[in-house]
Amino acid sequence: MKRPFITGLIFILALSLALSLAGCTNSVNITTPPETGNDDESNETAVLELVTEFGKRLRMVSLLAPEDVLRDSLEENYGDMVSPDLIEKWTQEPTAAPGRLVSSPWPERIDITSIEKSGDEEYEVLGSIIEVTGAEGGSEVAAQRSITLTVVNVEGKWVIDDVSLGDYEDTASISCDVADYGFRVHLPETWTGYSVLEEKWEGYRLDAQGNVEKDPSVTGPLVIIRHPKWTEDNPRQDIPVMVFTHAQWEALQKDEFHIGAAPVNPTELGRNSDYVFALPARYNYAFPEGYEEVEGIIESGAFETFEP
Repeated sequence: MKRPFITGLIFILALSLALSLAGCTNSVNITTPPETGNDDESNETAVLELVTEFGKRLRMVSLLAPEDVLRDSLEENYGDMVSPDLIEKWTQEPTAAPGRLVSSPWPERIDITSIEKSGDEEYEVLGSIIEVTGAEGGSEVAAQRSITLTVVNVEGKWVIDDVSLGDYEDTASISCDVADYGFRVHLPETWTGYSVLEEKWEGYRLDAQGNVEKDPSVTGPLVIIRHPKWTEDNPRQDIPVMVFTHAQWEALQKDEFHIGAAPVNPTELGRNSDYVFALPARYNYAFPEGYEEVEGIIESGAFETFEP
């Protein structure tokens, strides 16, 4: 008769012990520390991949395109990597955007120098935009400029939210000094072995009836800087520099004489106390090989003057 009682007592004791152990277990707060190091490493990898891919697309965006074309190009090439606000900013202010300005050199990539965490969901990336030219086969650096990117996490996706562009940095270059007239042109290293030729420009006055006179009445030096790979069979674009006295330049501005058939005057490059230097109008009208590179050289501020 005692067995049911004993059996029941054992059951009650076992149940009490189980509940007691369960209570102890629940009272201990066992948690796994968050693996922040692994998260940061994963985030940095994602940011690195984003900026690397962004750098590859820079060449696809022509910043000199009309506004509607530029907007479409920004959306197509940058839209999945850049915040909408930044796209809008670049549409209104193309000079603040990274991309392609001339045919050559063009931006090939972004070389990343550092990735620093600047907030819970924010990273700052420092690097350089590397530009190359067709003449270099994409293997040598023609120009580079610093770039700072702010990358943020928006709803689980990393996007570029801000970009700051620095000045172009000095890269390997050579200097062509024309001491007789007092100017120099900084050239890419690929121009090593260049030659300097001197020809002359010719200006024609108008007669009383407004017709161009048959013979030139005004002349001056035309300095030509020639690429070392220029040949008769495969001519390349020269860098032509017209040299005027100040009096000649003033007369040209007053239409007292004209140069060539172009309806526009040469473009001033610079001046010193003796001379004014100018780029001929339509100097690259035939679009020979290397004309894009020469455009880039001139637009980069490579021309300087000094006192002869």
